[in-house]
Amino acid sequence: MMITQTIRGFLLALPIITLVAAIPIDARAQQATPGGFPNLVPALRTAPGCLGVELAQTAGGKQVIFAWFEGKKALVDWYYSEPHQRAMRTVFPDTPFEHNQLPLLADDAGPILAIVSVKFSDEPKPDVGPRPITSIGIELYGPLPGGIAVGSKFAPAALKVKGLRELPVSAGAR
Repeated sequence: MMITQTIRGFLLALPIITLVAAIPIDARAQQATPGGFPNLVPALRTAPGCLGVELAQTAGGKQVIFAWFEGKKALVDWYYSEPHQRAMRTVFPDTPFEHNQLPLLADDAGPILAIVSVKFSDEPKPDVGPRPITSIGIELYGPLPGGIAVGSKFAPAALKVKGLRELPVSAGAR
């Protein structure tokens, strides 16, 4: 019961319609985006209120973007930014999107981690352009108090976590 209350109180897991993830993140895709699809990672990294961006690929083939934002305003500003809106129109040209983003999220929610995962089709379609997207998942989370970081943490240095215990690497090398 206590864990459930803690999760409800601190963990934000609200899906949003945003396409930060609709970009390939492997090295080849970073250099060229077939079919005119915009590469959003550089724009995301320099977006006002974005604290940091990390890229990863899962063993199951999902490409993942971890993007930390100062808060709701920074995330919503990114949603409405020109690069993001262009990407949305490129991937979903005929889909109307709701214009009241994150109505359930409090304006003072604090830092937000957007985790965006994209799975591309394993089958290349040379006549179509980029590999088709088979799934996109967008999830939002807020930092929970506590944890430990030895040497450094996964979150950007600008993100302060209440109760995080930070130790030098030498503390774990015994």
